[in-house]
Parts: sequence; C-alpha cells; structure tokens
Amino acid sequence: MLPRKYLFPHVIEMNYQAGRRLGVNVYLIDGGKEFVLIDIGFEDSVDEIVELIRQMDFSLSSCKMVIATHADVDHIQGLRRAKELLRTKVAAHPMSVDPIETGDEVLTFATIKAQDLHFPMPTCKIDQKLHEGDVIPVGDLKLQVWHTPGHTEGQLSFKMGNLLFCGDNIYKDSCVGVIDAHHGSNLPNFINSLKRILRDDAAFLLPSHGPVFRRDNRIIQKAIDRLTQYQYMADFGTCLVSWPLLEEWEKDVCEGRMPDFSK
Repeated sequence: MLPRKYLFPHVIEMNYQAGRRLGVNVYLIDGGKEFVLIDIGFEDSVDEIVELIRQMDFSLSSCKMVIATHADVDHIQGLRRAKELLRTKVAAHPMSVDPIETGDEVLTFATIKAQDLHFPMPTCKIDQKLHEGDVIPVGDLKLQVWHTPGHTEGQLSFKMGNLLFCGDNIYKDSCVGVIDAHHGSNLPNFINSLKRILRDDAAFLLPSHGPVFRRDNRIIQKAIDRLTQYQYMADFGTCLVSWPLLEEWEKDVCEGRMPDFSK
C-alpha cells in the first residue's frame, strides 16, 4: 500500500501524492466510504492518477464522481477516460456542459491557431449538473458548490469547512485564470467572484494550479485591483466594460476639437 499524503484531513492532492507535476491540481476528497475527484487534467495522466488511487488502497468503485471545475482542456481532456476507468459519474456546471459534451475546441482552449496549439478534445457525457448552493455529500463530508464565473462562465469553487477549492479564480502569486473572450471570460463577473472569496472566512485556498496557500487578503485584493483596471484597458478587447480613451477621442471629434500638440 502506498502511504497517503494528506494535505489536510480528508484531502489528497495528486501532484503532491505523485511527488511530481502531473498537470492541473487534482484533489481527492476522502469521505471514508466514498471519494470524489475535483478535476482530472489531461488524458495522458489519467491512468497514472487512477493507479495511484489504487495503490493508496482506495476502492475504485467508491468514486462517487469526477467534478470539472470548468471546461478548459487542461482540466477536462481526461474526463471520458476517467469515467471509463472509475465507472463513475461526471459533474459540471450547466454552462460547462455544452463545451464538454460537444468537445468544442475553441471554448475549451483545445485549439489556438495563432500559436499552432491543438489538443484532442474527447467528448464526455455530463451526468450531473452542479448549481450554486448545491451540497455534495462525500461520506460524512459536505462540499458546498459555489458558482464563481469570470475566468469561464461555468467556473465552480467548493467550500469544505475552512478550505476553499477556488479553481482558477486566484493563485498564490495573485495571478488569475486566463482572461480571454474566446472561452467566455467576463471581467465584472471575475471581480465579483474574487470579492466573494475575499469576504469568505476560509483559512486556506486550494487552487487548480500551483501551491495551496494560507489565505492572505492582500493577494486577493491585488487581483481585484488589477482586474478592475483591466475593465478599461484596450489590452483586453471585447472583455472590456469601456475604453475611456476612445470615448474621450470620440467626444473631441464630435465636438470639433482638433488635437493640440503645443501642450
């Protein structure tokens, strides 16, 4: 039997368990008589993850479900393979269902033509839709479902005791999940999701990438302040709320004011 490396009571993160980087963070929530997986990552890491679970002496048949935090390829490409091996259900937010079930290569970031990136995107049937306020029992444990859109429309987070599985909302370095119109990013929603995390009392944040960390409101606030600025910067294209520079220029044009280069 492989010794289990618990980050917290009932929580194993599979990269730490493997002792090397497998991909996205994959959390196993151990409820005793059953367990769930939060995310699964790329398809080529699924067999190793399942084998690690087996070596830790978990019964594969006790996997209650695999949850997709959102529908980006690096989180979900392995869903169908995991579902086959574990013979379990797959769950996601309703806004993530269509890109997962159709294998939409644009919405899932599986194809980025400008960078010559292309990942196969196997389709997978979603068995259970998770909504804001749902509670997922895992043995005697309970995962509270948060809908935290912004990075994608279907981004989910999960509260369990003093832990918050925060998805791609915030990382230890104050960075956030990719902001891109092609997969449904929305800056005002992102800011609201971050403000919700800021107001929460979770002691530890468990993101979908990188290290787990003790909450520090300065990290969250820094991201909020930055994204608030992004709403008015042309850098972020159609994710903008407005572009003040262009509005000012248009007003000058319409009111007949020519540029004054003497200043």
